[in-house]
Parts: sequence; C-alpha cells; structure tokens
Amino acid sequence: MPDLLLELRSEEIPARLQRKAAGDLKKLVTDALVEAGLSYEGAREYWTPRRLTLDIRGLTARSADVREEKKGPRTDANEKAIEGFLRGAGLSSVSEAQIQSDPKKGDFYIAIISKPGRTAEEIISDVMPGIIRDFPWPKPMRWGAASAQPGSLRWVRPLQSIVCTFGTEHEETVVIPFSIDGIVASNVTYGHRFHAPGAITVKRFGDYIANLEKAKVILDGERRKDIILHDARDVAFANGLELVEDEGLLEEVSGLVELPQVLLGSFEEDYLSIPAEIIRLTIKTNQKCFVTRPVGGDTLSNKFILVSNIEASDGGKEIIHGNGKVVRARLSDALHFWKRDQGDLPDLETLEASAKKFDLDLKKPLDQRMAKLDALDVTFHAKLGTQGERVERIRAMAAKVAFPVGADYKLVDRAVVLAKADLRTEAVGEFPELQGVMGRKYAALQGEDAVVATAIEEHYKPQGPSDQLPQDKVAITVALADKLDTLIGFWAVDEKPTGSKDPFALRRAALGVIRILLERSVRLTLLPRIASHMGRIDTDIGKTVDDNDLSRQFDLLSFFHDRLKVYLRDQGARYDLIDSVLTPEADDLLMIARRVEALTAFITSEDGKNLLVGTKRATQILAAEEKKGTVIADGVSENLFRLDAEKQLFAAITTASAEASAAVDKEDFRSAMEALSRLRAPVDRFFDDVLVNDEDAAIRANRLSLLRLIREATGTVADFSKISG
Repeated sequence: MPDLLLELRSEEIPARLQRKAAGDLKKLVTDALVEAGLSYEGAREYWTPRRLTLDIRGLTARSADVREEKKGPRTDANEKAIEGFLRGAGLSSVSEAQIQSDPKKGDFYIAIISKPGRTAEEIISDVMPGIIRDFPWPKPMRWGAASAQPGSLRWVRPLQSIVCTFGTEHEETVVIPFSIDGIVASNVTYGHRFHAPGAITVKRFGDYIANLEKAKVILDGERRKDIILHDARDVAFANGLELVEDEGLLEEVSGLVELPQVLLGSFEEDYLSIPAEIIRLTIKTNQKCFVTRPVGGDTLSNKFILVSNIEASDGGKEIIHGNGKVVRARLSDALHFWKRDQGDLPDLETLEASAKKFDLDLKKPLDQRMAKLDALDVTFHAKLGTQGERVERIRAMAAKVAFPVGADYKLVDRAVVLAKADLRTEAVGEFPELQGVMGRKYAALQGEDAVVATAIEEHYKPQGPSDQLPQDKVAITVALADKLDTLIGFWAVDEKPTGSKDPFALRRAALGVIRILLERSVRLTLLPRIASHMGRIDTDIGKTVDDNDLSRQFDLLSFFHDRLKVYLRDQGARYDLIDSVLTPEADDLLMIARRVEALTAFITSEDGKNLLVGTKRATQILAAEEKKGTVIADGVSENLFRLDAEKQLFAAITTASAEASAAVDKEDFRSAMEALSRLRAPVDRFFDDVLVNDEDAAIRANRLSLLRLIREATGTVADFSKISG
C-alpha cells in the first residue's frame, strides 16, 4: 500500500507552537482523508524550527464506490414535494427513480445514487490547499506582494516550499499536484540553513529523513531533546558540575535548533551573590540557557550550558563569547535590581499615611514597597479597586480564618501586610514569575519572623492540582484568605468563569482552597465568611444589594461544590456518593469529604449493599404513595403493629437512629455507618414478612410511617435515594 510524505517548510516557527502545530497537521490531514473514504495504517508527525512533516503509512490507493438509497415521498404526493425530492437526489425526472411498496405506507419513490470512488492522489490534491490555507495558527501573518490581496495565504511565518510525494515502498513515487498562492507542491526540500542550504530531491520518508540528516537536520524533535539533555549532562559532568534540568526550557531549546550543539559558557563568580532564582530566570529567559551547580550542591556555579544551531569551525569559542557578554550584561542588571530593592525609596515622606494604615515600619525596605504600592493606588481590578484596598480586605478575611486554622493572628496579619509588597520591587518588575519568592528573600533580609517570610512566598500555593501546598499554619491562613478574597470579590462584581473562559483563574483558586482544606484537615464553614466578606466588598465598591438576597453567596458555594466533585472524583470517589451527601447549604468541605470517605467504605461492604437495596425500596414505595396522596401517619403507633418484623424494625430504627445522630454530632461518620449497618437484617425481614399496603388504612398508614423512619435514619448521613445500585 502506498505512503504519503508531506512537508511544509517555512521561516522559523516559534518553538512554543511547533509540537501542537504538528499534531494539528496530522489530525487535519488524516481526518480529511478518512472522511473522503480512505484508510491508513499509521501516521506520525515531526517538527523542526523550519518545517512540519507528516509521514502516513499504508494509505489506500482509492476510495470505495458508494451506493446510497435516498427515500422520497409517496407516489401520490403533491408535485412540489416530488420536485424537491428530484432536486435533492440529482434526478431529472421521476422515471429515473424507483418505486417501492410498503404494506402500511403505500408506494413511495426511491433514488439510487451511485458515487464512484476517487484515487488517493485526487483526494489529497483536493483537500490539502484548504488545510494549509485554514491552518489554525494562533497569530498568522501575510507577507510579500500578495499580502495586499484579499484572501491571500496566512501562515505563522512565510511559507517557502511544500513536499508532497505518494507511492509504494518498491515503486516510483509521484508528486501530488496542487499549489497555493504560487507555492507548488514538489519533491524538493532544503537542508540546514547554514550548513546545507541546497536543494534535496526526495522520494519517500526513508530517504527524506536520511537526506536531511546528511544535510545537518535532525527531524525528530524528541531525538533533538535527547541529544541536548545527554550532551548537556556530559559537558557539565566533565567540568565537575551537574545540570539543573528544566523540561520546559529543554522543549523550547529543541525547537530553536535543527542541529543541536551543546557548549559551556561562564560568567564572573561575583554574580553568584544574586539569588539563584534570579540568576536562573535571567539566563533562561534572556538567553535560553541552562544553569549548573556543583555535584550534590544547592548553590549554582558560574557556568552555564548553551545550545547552538551551528557546528562552529572554532569549536564554538565566538558563540560562547557572544552569549557570555549578553549573560553578564543581564546579570549586571539583575545585581542592580537586587541591591536597589534592599535600599530606601527616595520619597519616604509621601508614604507616611500608607505606613500608618498598614502598621508599616518605613525603616524597612519591604515595608516601604508595601507603602508605595498603596500610595500609588495600583489597580488590582477596575471593579474591585486598588491593591492596597485588596490587602485590607485580605487582612479582614485572614482574621476570620486564623482561629479555625490555629495560626498566630499577629504573624498572620504581618504576613498579609507584606504579601504583595514585592510587586513594587525591581526584581519582580523584571521577572513577574518571582513574586512571592523575592518577597520571602527580602523579608528574611530585614529580619522578619521565618514563618512570615515563608508565608509571603507560599500564600500563592497551590498553583495547580500537582503543586505543593503551604506547610505552616500562618502560610495556610494567608493562602486561604488571599484565594477566598479573590473568589468572593469576583463573584461580587459578577465576573465568574464562563464555559472554557476563566481569565482570573478562579477555578484554580477554588481548587487551591479545596486542596488546602482537605489535605491540611482545616475545618472552615464557608457560607458565613462568604456572606460577611461579600457585604464588605459591596460596601467598598458602593454596590447596593438586598441584604436578604443570598443568591450570589449560594452561587459561589455551588461553584465550590462543583470543584469539590471534580477533586473527589479524581481521588477515586463516586459521583453518586458525593451527590448523596451534598446539600445546597453544605459549606464545611472537609466534613463533606469525610462523609464521602466513610460512605464509600460502608456502601462497598456487604451490609452496606444490602441496606442500600432495602432503603431504596423503602424510599421508592414511600415516594410513590406520597405522589398518589396516600395517607401516611404522622408518627409510628406501636399499638398498630401486627407482626414481629414490624416491632423489630421499629426498635432497631429507634436505636440506630439515635446512635447515628450522636455519632454524626461527634463527626464520627464511620460509627454512624456502623450504627446504620445494624438495620440491614430487620429491614430485610420487614420486606420479607410484611405487606405495606394492608387493606386496613390505619395499618397501611402506620407501616408507611415506618418506612419514613428508615429514610430519616439513613438521611442522617446521606440521601440513599441518590446512590446508584
């Protein structure tokens, strides 16, 4: 079976777009071919800075003939219906249609439509121009004289050539003929921009990849990554160092070169006085280089790893020299920022009001930066005011959270006041990724308590489902206060996530709150805190609301419930068990999780399974009778019992219900489940021995009331009617 080779060669594609673009190309082409009636054995995509390549193996040479029957109207239908059917089927008259009879519906027309198959070459030539023209680049561009014309080709960078060959492994391949904006598909590509820029004629993927290798192009992105990583490790080891690995940087650098050459550069040791985080980010962000450290050490060395796209004749000396000059210039700037941030601001007299507001000490550099952040009225959000106003609100929320967490409020308050101060430092201004990290370092330098310094960094955590959580109680409190203020604030101004859009990362903030509460075992009732804090925000922004309208507060609580369901499901919990313990007003997320955990263990036990069956039977009977309006006694009368099974069930429910309620009050859900498990045998016997719908109305009403007791007893821990099984 024939194979297809496709290459789209252009000017350098941004590294961050290459992998996805190659995947998009594979999906678009294979989907189009399959939709056109072709099949294939396998497809693999490749990418370099200058090309996207697709290798499709075992493609069918021709699509199958298609015979389709199209049912039309009855033969006695009106003329317009028949004419519409003929147009849709492509027939010129009813004589070209067939008539079929149906014993029930009568005679009706049938059109037999035959579509002959097409060759793969024809299909490929037909679909490729549209795929290329409509390729989903995030920011495509036009170029050249044709760019002035409407509808001209748009591509991420100027498209230069197209290779499209088709054929079997042992036969001569053909070029699939198509063109787009003057670029004609051919069997000619080009090698490395500097080392082998000449034309290369190719037939199929095997000689294509081999010829590119000879022309100094390594097509496989994963192989380029592997070469870079292993050569970098080897170079570092040869110099008594170890590579500080960075998967994101490795992915990016592999997308910058077609022929990776790993070299070792250096800078003056004096720059090692700069925090390692700044050095690493400076070298990574500005020069796309890796840093190194002594083997087994925590500090960085003054050597860095760079990756070139050229086999230099001088062994890379000039490349190393040029990169070293830029790295030293950048580190010089970083050192300047680092020292400036530890000095006094020039306008301290203008900061006294802000310092008084936040109890700041203007002799301390970080306090000065917080005062400056407030004095400048730096906007947090157009509808939510300034950063200074936000810090005041976080302080208020932290006061509501510190006690349940068990944190020292004075340390919490100090950490909150300084948490955003590093936003006014020059280091964070240059590298926003370092917010929190630099705050911790500057706080330590000015003698803050260690837990305060740590909280300044960790209050941003967790940043995602796999990120670390804050450890200390002070950090936990500040992290919760910060995230809760963010969520409540955006709910107050109706800036909620919609669909896939979440510009303020509110889903991540809610997940952060959930992870902290559950994984750090923090008991926190959310609803009163949401209500009081939203009221404060409404007052701050001058929003008039009905005090009795709690729809926004419950909507935010529902948002937490939705995020909690996702989190617990990822932990292995069943959705139906989560739904069975969740009520609209349930706002202690830790207790919800513990209920689900206990219910999961119970419902998978033999007693639990059987009690579930009995309870669901009871609730179904009860619901059916309630719907019909059947009289149900307000309470159970022992005088109306006629069978031992009734008496035993009533006694068991009375005992189990009391024990379960007491256990729930103590938040001992396992004991509550154990108490309920003792209902299994009497419930089973009741349904075996007792007819609920007795002819005597009083006895029937009493037995239905007994079923209601079963529902109420199990309802102390969960709504069993929502549990499947």
